[in-house]
Amino acid sequence: MRFRATALAGLLAAGLVAGLAGCAPSTAPAKTDGADKQTGALRVWLFDEPNRAPKDKVVNDAIAEFTAAHKDVSVEVTYIAVNTRSERFKGAFNDPSSAPDVVEYGNTDLPEYVAAGGLAEVGKDVDGWAEGKDLGADLRASATIDGKLYGVPWYVGVRALYYRTDVFSELSLNPPTSQADLVAAARQIRAKKPELFGLAVGGKYTFAALPFVWDAGGDLATKSGDTYTAAINSAQSRVGVKAYTDLIKADNCPPQQCADLTGGKTVELFASGKAGMAILGNFNRAAVEAGAAKGKYAVVPLPGTKPGSVAPAFAGGNNLGVMKSSQRRTLAADFMKLLASRKYQQQMYTAMGNLPTLTSARTELAGREPFLKPFMDTIAAGTRFVPLHPGWGKIDAQAVVPTMLEKIVTGKATVDQATDEAATAMNAAFK
Repeated sequence: MRFRATALAGLLAAGLVAGLAGCAPSTAPAKTDGADKQTGALRVWLFDEPNRAPKDKVVNDAIAEFTAAHKDVSVEVTYIAVNTRSERFKGAFNDPSSAPDVVEYGNTDLPEYVAAGGLAEVGKDVDGWAEGKDLGADLRASATIDGKLYGVPWYVGVRALYYRTDVFSELSLNPPTSQADLVAAARQIRAKKPELFGLAVGGKYTFAALPFVWDAGGDLATKSGDTYTAAINSAQSRVGVKAYTDLIKADNCPPQQCADLTGGKTVELFASGKAGMAILGNFNRAAVEAGAAKGKYAVVPLPGTKPGSVAPAFAGGNNLGVMKSSQRRTLAADFMKLLASRKYQQQMYTAMGNLPTLTSARTELAGREPFLKPFMDTIAAGTRFVPLHPGWGKIDAQAVVPTMLEKIVTGKATVDQATDEAATAMNAAFK
């Protein structure tokens, strides 16, 4: 998930931007009487936005279409605050009479909500939906736990490499196509233009660090059966962690200024013209356009170690789901599919900049919006996700990964020591 007000995502901000997960609701599974009413009021919870009007218009158009096709049905939408969503969902899980039928939720919240017994499995609904076949495997996996699908990814947010075209032109640099190129360009920018950070990277920017870990063949954790085990201290993960933290040095982004740099602050640095490059999301475009970098930047996929490759990106975003307690199960699934359809995903992009999850919708938009191509290429190369385990919420809340990164870049721990500490904390959360 990513938070629009602070970067989603960073929604899986984030988360994940784009991160990102709330506290796990401590609840018992909701109970229903098995009813599947075909009339009455369908209740929907969607996340509120700083500027709700564009989203509200798209949703109202979908409601008008839905109610025109369903006699004696109304749709009641409640917009809930992102930062209080955990308590709202917890209350709904415990009290089905107050629960909605359809919900928007952050994809990093999924394990907690499934563990609480609050979300209905919707695999059959999506499998029987013609447009559901247009949902990529990676994105579908981000809504799946133990082989069961608990929602439809509504929009996705991924990060790529923004770079200053004027700076690159002045220094005769080419857009990097490998990690070695990226590092060399970052250091050259810093050396030739010391008023700039070469590549703005932060010790508190988890979703900028993870592509380096994944590209090196590492991961946050591995799964065996129903058990997750931390893998952040594997040899491959340590290579990626070192590659990232080596960038938080005086010759690129000094620890004094970058050790506590978050995703949101990274957006501000690049937008204000203080960095030659930054790893930002498609959802950060408006912020960059509103700053000094407007008209002086371009975007390419974040390169991997192998020349010409793309480093795996975290797929942040939000899903639409059906509550297990819904008394209008069929209507809820039908409205979920309509709002997640190609038609309304494209309208949501126009209104809010939300990148569609349906491949055909993204392809059509990319034909009109060249800006989207590097993000499309990033998704096509394969995205990754955080562990689909309720313990991830605790790991995220405890800032396990940022703490690990900060300890390394400030010299409080070696890569081996910090990754071992992080692995210990992760394994405790996975129990």
